[in-house]
Amino acid sequence: MTDIAQRATDLLRLHQDPRLLTVVNVWDVITAKVVTDVEGTAALATASHSIAASRGYEDGENIPVDEMVAEVARIVAATPLPVSADLEGGYGDAPETIRKAIGVGVVGANLEDQMKPLAEAAAQVEAVMAAAAAEGVPDFVLNARTDAFVKAGDRDPADVLADAIERGRAFLDAGAPVVFVPGRLSEEQILPLVDALGPQRLTLIGIPGLPSLARLEELGVARVSYGPMSQNVALTALAKLVEAVHAGGGVPEDMRILN
Repeated sequence: MTDIAQRATDLLRLHQDPRLLTVVNVWDVITAKVVTDVEGTAALATASHSIAASRGYEDGENIPVDEMVAEVARIVAATPLPVSADLEGGYGDAPETIRKAIGVGVVGANLEDQMKPLAEAAAQVEAVMAAAAAEGVPDFVLNARTDAFVKAGDRDPADVLADAIERGRAFLDAGAPVVFVPGRLSEEQILPLVDALGPQRLTLIGIPGLPSLARLEELGVARVSYGPMSQNVALTALAKLVEAVHAGGGVPEDMRILN
């Protein structure tokens, strides 16, 4: 496990660096290879939604955990870079799922709180970090996700922000090195999150409407990932090709041979 433990330490340092870590999510071997080969890529992250979709499952832990871990294993084997896996809510047994992921070389993971009672969600974070340490990977980069904004509905935005801060602090106290707060957050929401959690502790999803990457780095955000956005960009390119062919055109001139 020495090599895996070192990869985890390397991934943790990338999050702790004042330079913003960006990870464009992958979902299979060829996407892992393409992203790895782009200059500047320092780490990979999988997207659970994208992996599930590529295998015919709806998002939301409908894919069997062993099938998810098997696909992640192929991705890990396809790159020399550290890999963080999106493992949804843990598939009913988060510590065991983390053990399985570490067993195939994963050194970080997203784990949703699904807005469970806070004590329960924090206990799950603590159990996962204990499991990682027991597997010989104490620097495992758990990106503890709170769904406060994702599941906000029509709640008062100030209350949602307060929930996200409270849950994020609890997850850090339970041992998670970083906290993931997905949503279309404004700078006015990101600033108090960074203030409350600390610099290089907050991770975000790169969706339209977010401040620029340069500004997020200035604010002290640790990482920006892209979840299923990268797969949708690829599928958009495919749909545009089909539309062009139907209109009498063909392959775009700027296509690259990457496979």
